[in-house]
Amino acid sequence: MKRRNLYIGVTLAILSITACKPTLDEFTPSAGTKADFSKYIAIGNSLSAGFADGGLYLEGQKVAFPLLIAEQLQKVGGGEFKSPFFSEEQSNGSGYIRLKALVNGQPVTEQVADKLAYRSATPKLLTKYTEPINNLGVPGMRMDMAFAPGIGTAAGNMYFERLLPDGTPPTMDYFTYSTSQNHTFFTFSLGNNDALGWATNGGVVKINPKTEKPDPTTVLTEVSTFTGLLNKYVTELTTGDRKGVLATIPDVTAVPYFTTVTRELLIAGVNAANPTAGVKDIYIKTKNGTRAATNADYFILPFSSAGLLGRTDIPDEKTGVVNPYPYGLDPRNGVGDSYVLDVTEAAQVVARVNDFNKAIKSVAASKGLAVADVNAFLTSVKNGIRIDGLAVSAKYITGNGFSLDGIHLTPIGNALMANVFIDAINKTYGAQVPRLNISDFRGVKLP
Repeated sequence: MKRRNLYIGVTLAILSITACKPTLDEFTPSAGTKADFSKYIAIGNSLSAGFADGGLYLEGQKVAFPLLIAEQLQKVGGGEFKSPFFSEEQSNGSGYIRLKALVNGQPVTEQVADKLAYRSATPKLLTKYTEPINNLGVPGMRMDMAFAPGIGTAAGNMYFERLLPDGTPPTMDYFTYSTSQNHTFFTFSLGNNDALGWATNGGVVKINPKTEKPDPTTVLTEVSTFTGLLNKYVTELTTGDRKGVLATIPDVTAVPYFTTVTRELLIAGVNAANPTAGVKDIYIKTKNGTRAATNADYFILPFSSAGLLGRTDIPDEKTGVVNPYPYGLDPRNGVGDSYVLDVTEAAQVVARVNDFNKAIKSVAASKGLAVADVNAFLTSVKNGIRIDGLAVSAKYITGNGFSLDGIHLTPIGNALMANVFIDAINKTYGAQVPRLNISDFRGVKLP
């Protein structure tokens, strides 16, 4: 399947092959003898599903990294791989954002609201897709939620509910669903949301005002809980000596959602709009009180578009009382905690992800499974790399790797992710699965 990059000119250098290195002709695609690729399934969350630009839609589904892996596995005898695609008539799925324009270098986005795939507005439910599938990725899925009964009901996760036939018992959980597919090979990429949900809410656990209980999507999963459930999951997936690849969890602070809106840019923006302002600090609320922000604090991407900085009509997050001091520019009215992952919170989530990854590598070693070190790869991408003639970094829009939501991947990013898995498969299972050519894919679609 060719996907030409329509937006970026690419010049490929001719590789010089020395006599001591294998020539291109010597690379013979092979499945090897250590793994059976005849029925490959992908277990995961939004990244596996092809979620991008803040939504799940057909174009993103068609370049989801598990599908790209499957296409390469088919070159060595792998089986058919089916995905729960939206129809052409409902191709925009849940809706998503697209880049409308660049004004003075600043992105202007708009919500795509036509050709959606909702069958119910209240509660929001997507059009069902209940045929057999191999890509089991469910946006929003977490390790802890995978074992929760009711997650596939109308009150649970609409992306999972979409995949279940009418009449499915309400106790059906994602773990049971995903481990009963009679697979021969799997990729497993769960756990991102066990840290990401907390981090994207500025290290704050949301409280449901109706139930006065924590929103489980914003809770930072305990290491012991994560480890226990991971071991149970992998034990079930590997019964009968079935093989697969476990993915490590990326450092959440390495994605544009946290690296785009910086303290320096906010200060520069205020002073550019009002040259006499002389602003030198942005003030933030933390769990230890209000203080001046530092370069080690992470403002989340939506803060920039919210247009709150300097306003005097913003209600307090907790009391709801309007604070008359300029928002974020006066120590008496700091930026709300949910808009900032401060240095202490950032250290906490990085440590938690590191602990999760230790557990992932440990269980992989105990079961003789491959590890796709997505964490290490995306950390290298943060500062910029060059692959197949393309520059890829964590820069928002221009970095090529991340979509407009600052978390999920572009087609280029998905191809890069697929290659990380393919490299792990080849290394661990003695296969020679061809890698993808990154220059066949696009980054952010420009207006």
